[in-house]
Amino acid sequence: MSILLDNTFAEPAPSPLLLLGQGRDLASERGVECTGELPAASDPDLVERARVARAALGSRAFVLGHHYQRDEVIDFADVTGDSFKLAREAAARPEAEFILFCGVHFMAESADILTSDAQQVVLPDLAAGCSMADMAAINQVEDAWEVLQDAGIADVTLPVTYMNSTAAIKAFTGRHGGTICTSSNAEVALRWAFDQVGGVDGTGKVLFMPDQHLGRNTALLKLGMSPADCVVFDPRKPNGGLTDAELRDARMILWRGHCSVHGRFSERNVTDIRAAVPGVNVLVHPECKNEVVEAADYVGSTEYIIKMLDAAEPGSSWAIGTELNLVRRVARAHPDKQVHYLDSTVCFCSTMNRIDLPHLVWAMESLVAGRTVNRIVVDADDAHWARVALDQMLALPGL
Repeated sequence: MSILLDNTFAEPAPSPLLLLGQGRDLASERGVECTGELPAASDPDLVERARVARAALGSRAFVLGHHYQRDEVIDFADVTGDSFKLAREAAARPEAEFILFCGVHFMAESADILTSDAQQVVLPDLAAGCSMADMAAINQVEDAWEVLQDAGIADVTLPVTYMNSTAAIKAFTGRHGGTICTSSNAEVALRWAFDQVGGVDGTGKVLFMPDQHLGRNTALLKLGMSPADCVVFDPRKPNGGLTDAELRDARMILWRGHCSVHGRFSERNVTDIRAAVPGVNVLVHPECKNEVVEAADYVGSTEYIIKMLDAAEPGSSWAIGTELNLVRRVARAHPDKQVHYLDSTVCFCSTMNRIDLPHLVWAMESLVAGRTVNRIVVDADDAHWARVALDQMLALPGL
């Protein structure tokens, strides 16, 4: 954990990070090399080059910055937000020829699905993937559905897929009558899904992908289910590591996936910060493990975390369990409050951090020169069915 001195945000201890710039990250969702010559990160004119390129593009480009991005990138974003908010913002700008999505691959896919064919979505570094999204490959999910069919439960199971998933998984969900959810509306999405298969109190099931923690936390804390109602389907094991009886008895079939950032937080982190900072409010993201969520005072999405700090009393103390770039930004925005980082070491989203100023400048300068680089294009059939699932989410109440 980080402890404040004189209300100045204390940096946690450093931990190894992905080396940034050109090269390959074979564990990322899209491990590909960046083509062309990147500006040097040490270039003293880099910020000015970014300003010039952004001005030259004008209204032809719309720059989206996810909350977990570096400050140097956020400085050039027209809009900041979580993944779904940004995709919707892109769709609301039909006049923008180029959507520069400073986030990760699945987010840019969602923007491509929701924008028109006349718009081009650009991801400044194609190696900016998502380890969670990678944990549910389409062939694995199709094989899992066959397991459910063999167990005789596929016809009473509806897929619900978290936004943090590939377009192919969203399309699978659309083809099978399911819906997408965000961390903000997971409860609403799950209640809708259970209503399609007999209700929360019935015997129908939900296949929740790819984050087991969001699914479990929502089922236990919001739907009143018990741990016994939840099983974890491991795609690396025969039959998901489950017996047919376990699958038939379950209500929530949770995919074995997690966020590499939020999965780091532990109940010990919560215990330690409470001992060090009496009266601290512990605020965590629902992608955290259930033990962390149960030990926290408040649980909510990235937007929820920001709003909680905005509304907090001056002088109050907060320990936040989410990505470090966001916690830093929240701390700077609220110098009248004590903001602590819940973990004891640095916890960046390493793939999100691949989007740096050199990549953004390279992408913008290429567009100015008439070259579209790193365009994200979703297969037409996948885009159609993913849009069906996303539209179902948009039809849910409260979004």
